[in-house]
Amino acid sequence: MTETTSTGALTRFRLLAVLCGVNLLLLVFGYMPAKYIFDALEDNGWIIFIPIAHGYLYIVYILTVLQIGVQKRMKFLTIIALIAAGTLPVASFIAERRITKKYGPAR
Repeated sequence: MTETTSTGALTRFRLLAVLCGVNLLLLVFGYMPAKYIFDALEDNGWIIFIPIAHGYLYIVYILTVLQIGVQKRMKFLTIIALIAAGTLPVASFIAERRITKKYGPAR
């Protein structure tokens, strides 16, 4: 693998980790209370985009984790932990920082 391919995958991972993290926070603290506590989906049908967007972003996040895991020859448990980080609020932000620090370009 070339350095450019590896850097592109790392940049894509960083972007998707942040997007999935923000979207998951919106899902957990915005959509879920609106749906189950306030029963506000009838009046605000537009918020249905939050779980749909999270579903699509999470699939691309998983594929990116697999790509960067293979390129960087990560351990299997590290890859599984990175995939699980996309399901826990705030965990994707922590995972993004650690992976960037460990595998990012030297400055």
